[in-house]
Order: sequence, then C-alpha cells, then structure tokens
Amino acid sequence: MSKGVKYGVAATIAVAIIALVAVSAAKKDKGTEVRVEAVGKQDLVASVTASGQVSAQRKVDLSADITGRITRLAVKDGDVVREGQFLLQIDPQQYEAQVQRAEAALANAKASLAQSRANQMQAQRNLERQQEIRRTNQALVSAQEVEQLQTQLEVNAALVEAAEENVKQAEASLKDARFQLSRTTIYAPMSGRVTRLNVELGETAIMGTLNKDAATLLTISDMSVLETKVKVDETDVSRISLGDSAVIQIDAFPDTTFIGRVTEISNSSVRGATAAASTTDQAIDYEVTVRILNPPSETRPDFSSTAKIITDTRTQALAIPIIALTVRENEALPPTDQAPNAPANPAVEVGKKDVEGVFVVGTDNKVAFRPVRVGIAGEKYFEVLDGLKPGERIVAGTYQAIRELRDGQLVREQPQDSAATKAARTP
Repeated sequence: MSKGVKYGVAATIAVAIIALVAVSAAKKDKGTEVRVEAVGKQDLVASVTASGQVSAQRKVDLSADITGRITRLAVKDGDVVREGQFLLQIDPQQYEAQVQRAEAALANAKASLAQSRANQMQAQRNLERQQEIRRTNQALVSAQEVEQLQTQLEVNAALVEAAEENVKQAEASLKDARFQLSRTTIYAPMSGRVTRLNVELGETAIMGTLNKDAATLLTISDMSVLETKVKVDETDVSRISLGDSAVIQIDAFPDTTFIGRVTEISNSSVRGATAAASTTDQAIDYEVTVRILNPPSETRPDFSSTAKIITDTRTQALAIPIIALTVRENEALPPTDQAPNAPANPAVEVGKKDVEGVFVVGTDNKVAFRPVRVGIAGEKYFEVLDGLKPGERIVAGTYQAIRELRDGQLVREQPQDSAATKAARTP
C-alpha cells in the first residue's frame, strides 16, 4: 500500500472520530431530557387505605351451657328473629328428673321440719307441766327431772333449726335443678337475623366452656348497623383519629361507594401469640373499626371491603408532584438561626445530613437542588410548606432522570406528547 493511500485512510478515520465526538458533544450540550412542571396549587386529600371484612356492630354467638341432644329447632339460616323468641331445645328429660328429685327432697325436708317443730312444742309443754307441779309440791317432781326436760327442749329446738336449714338446702337444690332445666330451652337474646347456623336437628350440643368455636350453635346479628374492621400498618395508624371520614368499597357492590366514619382504634396490635414470639421483622398492624353509614340491605357479614380513611385535607395548597421530591446526601445545611437566602458561614455550619428537595430549572435550563419542607401527601402531590414559590419550574420526571441529576446540570424539557406517552406507560 502506497503512502498516499495510507494517508487517505488515516484522514478518513480521523474525520469519522471527529464527527462522532462532535455528535456526542452536540447531544451532551442538549442536556438530559426531563419532564418540567410549574409549581402550582392543588386540592389535596391525605388518606390511608386498608382492607377488611364487613360485620355487624352487634352480634351474639349462642352456645349451650349444658350437653344434650337437640330435640327441637325452630329457626333456619337467614331467619329474622325477635328478642325472646324460641330458637331450639335440648333434650330435657334428664333435667326434668332432677327437678322432680329436688321437689321430693324439699317436701321431705319440710315434713321433717314439721315433725321437729311438733316435738319441740311437746317438749315445751312437758317442761311447763312439770315446773307447775314442782311449784305446787317439790316432793312430787325432783330438780333433776326438770333439768332433763329442759335439756330435751333445747335438743328439740336444735333439731328444728337443723330441719329449717335442710329445707333451705332443698330449696336451693330445687332452684338449681330448675335453672338447669331452663338451659335446655334457648331463646333469642336480641332481635336480628340468624347469620350462622351450625347445628341440625338431632345433633348433640356441647358446653361452650369446652370449645367455644365447636360449641357455637348459631349467631344472631343486628344488620341495621354495619361496620368494617380493617388492618392498618403501624406507620399509618398514628395519622388516624376517631371521627375521621372514610370512603368504603365493598367487593360485592363494585360500582358503588359508601360513606363511613372511624369509631374505634385498637390500642394493641393484631399480631398473634406466635407472631409475637417470632422475629421482630414481621409487619405490625392495628385494627381500625369504620362504621358504614349507608349500607345496602343486601349486605351480608364477612363481605370483603376496602376503606379509604381521610386523615387530612388541604384546599388550593402549594403542591409538587410526589415523584419530584428526592433526597441528596451530605448536603451542607445552614444553622437554624440563619436566613434561608443568607450566604453560608463556614464558621457556624452545623454539619451535613440528607436533605429532601427538588431540582429547580433556571432560565439557562440548568438545574439547582433546593431543599423544601413538605406537609401532607395526596395521591399524586405533596403539600409544600416552605422552599418554593408558585410558578417556579421544577423537574417532575422521570424518576431515573431525577435520581441521576446533579447541581448545575443542563436539562431539556421533554415534549408534552412524549411525556404523556411515557406517563401512560408507567405502571
């Protein structure tokens, strides 16, 4: 290859390299493509969303106090009952027999009492008769005989007292037997709907003290007042207060929303005993009760629901997109008593720490990081308390671009159509 050809090839390569460098420089000079948005005012709603299940505010789980076979069942699942209505009966034969034995024992005790009182009266008359004879003629009745009759009277008086206590004991036994018999018949303790029926005619009811879940016969719920109990994370529960309003969605009614109000916030978490004994990195939730103010009549217990609890609102507050807020490490901060716009004084600098802020776009399309103080968070925007003014242009996307931006970096505004397309694609 001749020298001329070699020089020509070298020149061509050099021109290509220069062109690539020029193209790269041109692209670099254009700056990073970002989405720019002017700081404006928004209506903000801060909320906490949690899921749970619908339940009646007042319900009663009925279980048996005795064990026996169910001989009568007067209701079925879904029936509406009134307070005091007969529900079911457990075989009463054994308890009727106990009542009969107790009644017989009471009659026997009363007969014994009557006999003891008669013996006491007879002993009293014998003593009075002998005392009268002795007052007339002491030779006819000795003092020893009078003492014996007095002792006999005291013994009969003690027997009367014992018989009276036996009568009381028999009465208490009869009362207990009748109470046990009354437990064989179960009546409705409140008006409502039978929302759960766990037994059938002929099954054996067991005592509720043995196994509450297995012993529950049926459940009556007052469906006029409904609520949903949702589990809220520990990071959000502190923002909720009694009386906060809520918007409730019930899965069974997908096209309808309902209004609710917070009526109770648990003081202890809903973690189980096993979870409490396990590792501490497990999520901790608190139960929040939200009363549903306008439930439809078709609502049933245990419907899945989602409650959006409104914790705070702002009207026309200065706001920035949530995505615009970022954190920069080791930003130098002025002391608290130094004015925000005053020049930094190294002699009084209090140190460095992570700072929340946004990138403000200048007139030369270069960005500058500015610390801001934010308030409540809506669905898409943060409330700005300090650090920005209305109309200032800030970098509002993309997340990748904001994460890599640095002070003084040149940016170029993303076309509106392209920004809308990327925003629609963003999950």
